[in-house]
Amino acid sequence: MKMSFSGGTIDGTVTSPPSKSHTHRAIFLASLANGKSALSNCLISDDTLSTIAAMRSIGASVETDGDKVLVAGGNLHAPAAPVDVGNSGTTLRIFTGIASIFNQKVTVTGDESLRNRPMEPLLNALTQMGVGCSSDKGKPPVEIKGGSKGGKVTVDGSISSQFISSLLVTAPMLAEDMEITVTGKAVSEPYIDVTTYMMRQFGSDARKEGNVFKVKGGTGYVPQDYFVPADFSSAAFPLVAGALGGKATVKGLKLNDPQGDRIIVLVLRETGALVSFTDDSVTVGKGRLRSMDVDVGWCPDLFPILAVLLSTAEGTSRLHDAPQLRFKESDRIKTTVNMLKAIGADASETDDGCIIRGRRRLKGGVVDNAGDHRIMMAAAVASLVCDNPVVMENSECFSISYPDFLDHMRLLGLKADVL
Repeated sequence: MKMSFSGGTIDGTVTSPPSKSHTHRAIFLASLANGKSALSNCLISDDTLSTIAAMRSIGASVETDGDKVLVAGGNLHAPAAPVDVGNSGTTLRIFTGIASIFNQKVTVTGDESLRNRPMEPLLNALTQMGVGCSSDKGKPPVEIKGGSKGGKVTVDGSISSQFISSLLVTAPMLAEDMEITVTGKAVSEPYIDVTTYMMRQFGSDARKEGNVFKVKGGTGYVPQDYFVPADFSSAAFPLVAGALGGKATVKGLKLNDPQGDRIIVLVLRETGALVSFTDDSVTVGKGRLRSMDVDVGWCPDLFPILAVLLSTAEGTSRLHDAPQLRFKESDRIKTTVNMLKAIGADASETDDGCIIRGRRRLKGGVVDNAGDHRIMMAAAVASLVCDNPVVMENSECFSISYPDFLDHMRLLGLKADVL
């Protein structure tokens, strides 16, 4: 779908979509639990539908009713056919760990983009646990033959936190206790915090001692009724729209949530946007923006929209400490910088982020979003500071994580037309 975004005046209120990270994990854990769980306020998107399909393939009953998901877990078995997880990296990584509990061979694959995502650190860790693993040079499709029992394992945490989350989620299902030692600088650590937080909600636990996680084996999970909180990474798009184009209120946000992306509220305030909040909402208004250095290693999903926010800030900004962005749905450092340049921003790549020299206005233009949902949404918001429209193919890719994005942004005042 080809679309044109022509800026506008932002003024309105939307409710944040539910957390994609929490929804994925709730479906995984409820499916592993022996019994019935009722999950509410779930994000039903392309990525979470991949997780639902994956867990159905191993015997869980997963039924959706609007934003409610009813799960009957337990009595799981190896899938009868290869499991295609589409574009969802979270599904790929966490499901691969779960599949290692079966003695039969399991094949996991995905779309063309996903088949470029690295898997070697997770496969190396599973191999240490006696799991047979093969792949396409460390990338999907992957084949595993498990019967894993647990024990001590070492995993490289410098590429993706999802490798660690995969081992953590699987650990209570194994016969032996697990001791997971993380080597390298662990990236995106708040996502690991979300994993361990949710494990506790479903009756298990992971103790962290330095760079070592300890999980008791054989405990499994307990069915739960679970309410999925709002998603700060998605809420960042309307919030930044408020900072660039008027005023936006996003409801449903809890600032004590373990999601690392809640830092967007602090960054907006520090850059000079007008920020206020209540117990469950955040309002952001347009202010004179100034440059900022932001460590995005803990919040890599914010990288594209932060780059847009800072593209018209006074001075030179630096986003850094997130080399893992090279291995997302696209090389997000390259695609973000290319997007900014295409619409007239002054930006350059670094190994772990980018440098942005702010300009008062951008010119607009044609953007290649590489089918990456976060690049697409960031570019749409950028049209608010462009003199001419921002035009993109593949605009429908926002449905991967934020199905209501177009409706929400139009409601706030963004001009968006299908060409």
